Amino acid sequence: MLEANHISVTYGAHRALEDVSVHVGQGEICVILGANGAGKSTFLKAISGMVKPAPGANVSIDGTDITTMTANRIVEQGIALVPEGRGIFGDLTVAENLELGAYGKQARAERDAQYAKVLALFPKLSERLGQIARTMSGGEQQMVAIGRALMSNPKILMLDEPSLGLSPLLCGELFKSLKDVRDTGVGILLVEQNAKQSLAIADRAYLLENGHITGEGRAREMANDPAVQAAYLGGVANDGAYRRLGEVQNRQAVRLAPRSNRAETASDLAARATEIQRAHVERLRSGGQMNGTSSKHAQQIKAKGEPIIMSREAEDLSNRASEMASRATSVLAAHVAAKRQEFAEQHSAVVPVAAEKPKKKDKKAKKDKKAKKSKKKKQK
Repeated sequence: MLEANHISVTYGAHRALEDVSVHVGQGEICVILGANGAGKSTFLKAISGMVKPAPGANVSIDGTDITTMTANRIVEQGIALVPEGRGIFGDLTVAENLELGAYGKQARAERDAQYAKVLALFPKLSERLGQIARTMSGGEQQMVAIGRALMSNPKILMLDEPSLGLSPLLCGELFKSLKDVRDTGVGILLVEQNAKQSLAIADRAYLLENGHITGEGRAREMANDPAVQAAYLGGVANDGAYRRLGEVQNRQAVRLAPRSNRAETASDLAARATEIQRAHVERLRSGGQMNGTSSKHAQQIKAKGEPIIMSREAEDLSNRASEMASRATSVLAAHVAAKRQEFAEQHSAVVPVAAEKPKKKDKKAKKDKKAKKSKKKKQK
């Protein structure tokens, strides 16, 4: 249904996306996982017409090319975006926000049907139709944002970090609602950092790192992949290549600790970065991701003694892990130096300054003074 191919976007000299391709079918949830700054939001903006992609990009929905269309025409073709931060009209009521979602000509004929569908999906909104949107809780505002997008009668619903700022309970309700939306036949393209819950409801997943797609597959398979677990789910499988990495990651998460504990957490960070790089290289050597080669083929290459060539994406990942290890080691060294200085200042001995001894008077001057006094006495 949605085909986005060869999407590249630059901001000045910075390339945010490079040759990214994604497709979403009818009634399918696809999730894009990636760290902050990976290019996830930029990708959604490029599809929705808010950012212009570089020449060579192609975006189509149901076979209709929408690459060069304006944002309002793209909405009319059936793509709706729920931006990060919701973007609702805070001073308007819930009902007014929903009605604005049906402004496009493609949605007017289905306005009443979509209105009923939204209220069925989010029963809480039917009780708050007259309430000012900004006075609602974060979870309720997210319902308004999704409901407004659904009022445009979309074929594809795109959501940018919908769980941001929500409590775990509200996150659970949100992801359940997205499953219900999927069941109505709407395709969903979801950008999310809550990897565990998003993979649980998704059909397929993409990994976006540093502007490149580094992996894709069925959501269940991705959730069980050791590399995905290590990077996004906080755990790893017990296979040989990742055993040492698992031992490191089972420690307490690195965080800003009290000053007395920072040396330990900085050390953990350095060790974790080093182990990530080592485990990644071992995985490549044992038949992991490399130039799109299957694991079976990789084992055959290894058995023949042929060199294993790392893909550019894999090499970049390994280099970034190495840089991370170096930075963590530098942080640790600087911290240790600061602690030594602090210890020296607290425990250095205070050397008292000796009182200055009075200078001895010159013997000759003393004799001259005494002789002068004697002479005066004789003259008297």
